[in-house]
Amino acid sequence: MDHSTPRFAMVAGEASGDLLASLLLGGMKSRWPQMQAFGIGGPQMTGQGFDAWWPHDKLAVRGYVEVLSHYREISAIRNQLAERVLREKPDVFIGVDAPDFNLDLEARLKSQGIKTIHFVSPSIWAWRGKRIKKMRSAVDQVLCIFPFEPALYERQGVPATYVGHPLADAIPIEVPRAGSRAALGLAQDDCVVALLPGSRRSEIQYVAPRLLGAAAEMHRQRPTLKFILPVVPGLRHLIEPLRRRHASQAPIELLDGRSHEALAACDVALVASGTATLEAALYKRPMVIAYAMHALSWQMMKRMRYQPWVGLPNILLREFAVPELLQADATPARLAAEAFDWLDHPDRCDALTDRFAALHLELRRDTARTATDAIAKVLTP
Repeated sequence: MDHSTPRFAMVAGEASGDLLASLLLGGMKSRWPQMQAFGIGGPQMTGQGFDAWWPHDKLAVRGYVEVLSHYREISAIRNQLAERVLREKPDVFIGVDAPDFNLDLEARLKSQGIKTIHFVSPSIWAWRGKRIKKMRSAVDQVLCIFPFEPALYERQGVPATYVGHPLADAIPIEVPRAGSRAALGLAQDDCVVALLPGSRRSEIQYVAPRLLGAAAEMHRQRPTLKFILPVVPGLRHLIEPLRRRHASQAPIELLDGRSHEALAACDVALVASGTATLEAALYKRPMVIAYAMHALSWQMMKRMRYQPWVGLPNILLREFAVPELLQADATPARLAAEAFDWLDHPDRCDALTDRFAALHLELRRDTARTATDAIAKVLTP
């Protein structure tokens, strides 16, 4: 093994995994300029020189019922990928999030002698805690993005390192509000609502109509509001008809990507539960978290929850710092009312900003360097 030119196989699913993996790849390239990386990834990873054998959106499915309908295709990709990785014999395999896909793959590769790292712990502290037993046999190292996670793994004999959250490094401590508004063509005194319906097709199907309905209700009550909706590349064709159906009168500007600018510029955000809620917190934005899925998936997931919260900011702060409206509760009227509650109480927003600023500092750990230090130890035990 030539440690100056290591070869990495990687898998990242959906837009959030693509972003996290690209930030990790930046640190890896700084340490090993001649390294190679290949596997499954998205446009942000390919921008770092990653060789994507399959596009990341093949894995962008959430919910039991939704996964079942794609199972055959996803399972075939995993088998083909495993065989190709075993032929390539990389120095290390790094699975980025996507635990339903990656853990079985990691177990197979590790049993064949390939070192495996899992970046971003599955939410074993929120639901499906028995996964930690699978991880013990599947991975050589877990790179944890939240400070309370390594202790959970150490108790089970799984090597784990807290590396901070790469988004906390990428997002500035001081929010570039004025610059982001100017870049998006918004006036400094506009009252702006950001709508972030998620990056998966199933989220667009179940969450976007509710957020768009909330925008229509807010526009009806306060016609001067401006709305911005960042669209994940390739999903505009799904959003356009929903906007016409649910919010034809509301002034909603669809943005191609640019979710970080939207969060920096807005006064309040309506956000689908997921990584975007943490991004909103790092931009110190008041938010209302929404989520909905297929009814059967929801019943199954609800039974396995360990905590009262689903939104990352609330989980990290251990309380309902921001409202969560899930499934039947996520009605347009309730979403609009909670958003107005933030807009009408700037003192509450200021207190939340202070809490999010402290959280930002706790999660900022130069993840690219800390993570590559941990990867180097796996490369050269």
